[in-house]
Amino acid sequence: MAMLTGVSPVLLVSDVERAVEYYRDRLGFRCEVYGDPPNFVVADRDAATLLLALCEDADRIVPNWKIVDMVWNAYIRVDDVEAIYAEVQERGAGIDYTLYDAPSGFREFGVQDPDGHDIAFGQRLTA
Repeated sequence: MAMLTGVSPVLLVSDVERAVEYYRDRLGFRCEVYGDPPNFVVADRDAATLLLALCEDADRIVPNWKIVDMVWNAYIRVDDVEAIYAEVQERGAGIDYTLYDAPSGFREFGVQDPDGHDIAFGQRLTA
């Protein structure tokens, strides 16, 4: 039987260059840009992949938290949330919400990209 090997959220962005700079420089992703002019990005880091698609009408980009309070656009599970937290701060990523132990059983924090998408990083707490 075939196996599912991953899932990749697709985030709409209003400016491909600005999005690449953020995901590459602030969050440490490797970004491959496609299109002429550029209109699509595959952003990879370790086993996490985000897809970024250009939306030329920025008013149509609506981050999830604007529809349902405190809901992310992407939740990235990590093996050392404290290290990722320190790293993204050193890289200059603004922290949307600081590290805490969520009721869902994860220690997590969040950032917000230039288009307002909330991206969470979390590590499962052990009992």
